[in-house]
Amino acid sequence: MARWLKLSAAALLALAFSTLCDFRHSLILNSRLAGNGGPPKPKLGRTLRHRLEPADNDAEARPPRCVMPPERRFDCGRDRALGRRECERRACCYAPLDDSSAAPWCFYPHPYPGYQMGVLTPTLRGREAALTRASASYLPRDVAVLHLEETRQSAGCLRLTLKDPWSERYEVELPGGVPQGKSGSQDALYTVAYKSKPFGFIVRRASNGRVIMNSTVAPLLFAEQYLQLSTTLASSLVSGLGEHYTSLLLDLNWTSLTLWNRDMAPHAGANLYGSHPFYVVQEEDGLAHGVFLLNSNAIEVVLQPLPALTWVSTGGVLDLYVFMGPDAQTVIRQYLRVIGFPMMPPYWSLGFHLCRWGYKSTNATRQVAQRMHDANFPMDVQWNDLDYASQGRVFTEDPLRFGDLKEMVDEFHQRGIKYVLILDPGISATSPPGTYQPFDDGLKRDVFIKNATGHLLLGKVWPGFTAFPDFTNPETRQWWQDCIVDFYSEVPLDGLWIDMNEPTSFVSGSTEGCPDTELENPPYTPRVLGGRLSSWTLCMSARQKRSAHYDLHNVYGLTQAFATHSALVKARGKRPFVLSRSSFPSIGRFSGVWTGDVRSDWEQLAYSIPSVLRFGLFGVPLAGADVCGFGGDASEELCVRWMQLGAFYPFMRNHNDRPNAVRRARSGDTFSCVIARLHRCPPQPQEPYVFGQKAQAAMRDALRLRYSLLPFLYTLFHHAHASGDTVARPLFMEFPADPRCRVIDRQFLWGSSVLVSPVLEAGAAEVSAYLPPGTWYSLRSVSRATSIHRFMGSRRPKRSIRCSSSGSADVQRRRGRASVGPSGHRQHPREGGTRYPPAGWCGTVTTHRHCVKEPALTSAVSRRNAFFLTVALSADGTARGDLFWDDGDSVDTFQSGNYSYVLFAAGQSQVASEPIRLNGALDGLVLGGTRVFGVPSPPRYVAANGEEVKDFTYNADTKVLKVSGLALPMSKMFTVQWALTCAAPRYP
Repeated sequence: MARWLKLSAAALLALAFSTLCDFRHSLILNSRLAGNGGPPKPKLGRTLRHRLEPADNDAEARPPRCVMPPERRFDCGRDRALGRRECERRACCYAPLDDSSAAPWCFYPHPYPGYQMGVLTPTLRGREAALTRASASYLPRDVAVLHLEETRQSAGCLRLTLKDPWSERYEVELPGGVPQGKSGSQDALYTVAYKSKPFGFIVRRASNGRVIMNSTVAPLLFAEQYLQLSTTLASSLVSGLGEHYTSLLLDLNWTSLTLWNRDMAPHAGANLYGSHPFYVVQEEDGLAHGVFLLNSNAIEVVLQPLPALTWVSTGGVLDLYVFMGPDAQTVIRQYLRVIGFPMMPPYWSLGFHLCRWGYKSTNATRQVAQRMHDANFPMDVQWNDLDYASQGRVFTEDPLRFGDLKEMVDEFHQRGIKYVLILDPGISATSPPGTYQPFDDGLKRDVFIKNATGHLLLGKVWPGFTAFPDFTNPETRQWWQDCIVDFYSEVPLDGLWIDMNEPTSFVSGSTEGCPDTELENPPYTPRVLGGRLSSWTLCMSARQKRSAHYDLHNVYGLTQAFATHSALVKARGKRPFVLSRSSFPSIGRFSGVWTGDVRSDWEQLAYSIPSVLRFGLFGVPLAGADVCGFGGDASEELCVRWMQLGAFYPFMRNHNDRPNAVRRARSGDTFSCVIARLHRCPPQPQEPYVFGQKAQAAMRDALRLRYSLLPFLYTLFHHAHASGDTVARPLFMEFPADPRCRVIDRQFLWGSSVLVSPVLEAGAAEVSAYLPPGTWYSLRSVSRATSIHRFMGSRRPKRSIRCSSSGSADVQRRRGRASVGPSGHRQHPREGGTRYPPAGWCGTVTTHRHCVKEPALTSAVSRRNAFFLTVALSADGTARGDLFWDDGDSVDTFQSGNYSYVLFAAGQSQVASEPIRLNGALDGLVLGGTRVFGVPSPPRYVAANGEEVKDFTYNADTKVLKVSGLALPMSKMFTVQWALTCAAPRYP
């Protein structure tokens, strides 16, 4: 709910502040450019830069240790702007460049004085050594002695930690604890070598000697509020380091990325809602590795075209994990073993969610849900934004507009619809004593964040002056649980949406300002919006149980998600659903995320794909963008396309801004936001039923396709929860040896078997989709395309959404996966518009639940329908897959063994099931039919469990066999056979 109103309620004031802040930063930028080349982007014009100081092209006049190509320069003045004199006082090199390069002008010579490593001594799980400095660095309060610890976490995971052995510093503790496995006895996939003076380390891949990290290229710096470590990169194919508005592959041309959680609508160059100091590198031969810095302080990451990377943190310790893969999916699993595997979401949470800031009463909310039902749109969850709360205070109900909230929720439940509402962390401090229990009880239990003097810190959010719970305090988590349990007793909600939890405050710091301390004004501040760490949030000197907010800001949303997840388990006794805006590593164990206040435009539609894929890399598979956009008006065409793409987000919710809220004009001009305010231009509704009949048909078709695939999607989430697989994944994870797949982020996969290639441009009549090698089938049109590294152009009628499963593709991946889903859609005529290209790949078994009557409008109903099995044969006529099935709502069903699991295998002209585990969840459910892609010739006979089946068809053009009229129990083994010759079928 990072409302556009926040940019406009005091629009002129905020705009003026932003402009002044930008101007101040431009002065700093200009000063820095005069000294050392300045920040990577934006670049100054050639005239200004040359006016500041001419380029130095006389390499022969420089000392040999200062002669190096621009891409090898590591910035010696990242902490502040430096002129030549100050640069050389640091014993660094100074050489101006022209504007063809954004490389720094002040840079470290090689070598540069630093720490010296003592003797390496063995430990139980690795080695350790002391690092000492002979003389102080140029940083204030630098640390003279460090402790290096090398730990073998596993054969594929190396941990390197650098700490101050004499002074306790804040270290991140992930909530809930993460079980750490044994290191094992296998040979390590890495080797580590050290340079003693100046200190540095080199990590190599054991199999081929490739350098994964090399920190000897620049000095290690470690001071009280400044930590810096540089390393080379094994390739330029780097993904991760969120949350930012970027493509999937990061730009290494002197790009600076700041990790500091901030309430800001997604746009380029900004630090956004979450911080994830983790990246994945695709190596040139298809191998991959990853690196994670476990540090929650403000971080700047500088990428340069060497390729190389520099971490700069404002505090904490350097706690590095190196994951050796050797493939990208294994890298993610290794990462999740450190931060924890993601939660298993409730089955219903994978359905369609509908929300708007501006459903101003229970009657308005009821009407929305009823109109969705009347228009025959599948929907599982109805939401309310803060409209429900009395005077914006959480844990209350507006007595006039939402006085019958409980009755409304009970009505929804009777219809199989779930209910979610928003729960901001800010607790109103303005109510008279004794009238607002959450605040009164919180004061008594001492659960709120304090200012530097130990008094209650007050910020300002929707209800006015607010206090902020300290979720690092166990008593706060218990208080939060008590509040949720009490509220649940009045309103039986099904999930909670925790927003504004960066945390956000409309007054920067506090209502009384912040003290002038080193925490508020550190010697180095990364490039954050607003120019100060406290901008739009709390004072850095604010006191929390674990440490100062300076250290804990980036984990605030994570700690709230942990507390909310636990509270919902206590309140409901069922699997919790939590959606958080702020995020940090480990958030996926407790919550899903969405990408914040995206604009309703085509650019943000396209960028939503890499945003969702990145969260998959970060261990947060339950992710999505606001379908049709949050801010501004979505045209009918845009909303149709967004619904078609959103049908393949792991988390699908349509949500937009409130009526009469301030919004940006389509031009994006800042001042037109103010003009819009004067004219009171309301964002238009974007519920599916408000559009024309053809658009509604396309949206309905997309939703029905999603609902037909829900069991498949649910099985993917099981694999994510149990073994760390990704759900929505980039193509490079399945086809690592294909160079084209390394850069694609306008297409993506569900698991290994469904490839989605959406329409992302206005007025598009066709889509050019890249198909990796193999045979590809369309699930909807049943067409077939054989690809050997090629793009396929397809015309895209609006009401046909294509995705496919295919035959043989990557040599390393000959086994497909089972996809399961209740088939709640019908084929429609392809009338003008757009569709998806084929999806999937080799050896896939896709299981659909087939709605034999009117398609179900909720997942609760569709779960009871028959399954329909789709088999896409590989070139050798085989396929494999699986189905995970439980009640969809109980806690820890996998851990307790309370689930069913079925394998499917196809080969030798038959498809068979093998129940591996049964718990009764599949009792009464049947296989209603099957569809087999890639059958080479017409079958003469078809048999099911040894009995001949008459109800089958074969399409000679598409090579698809369709068998209908089955009723085979899913809880028992079954076999469907077909004979391609005149011989009688081989019955069991």
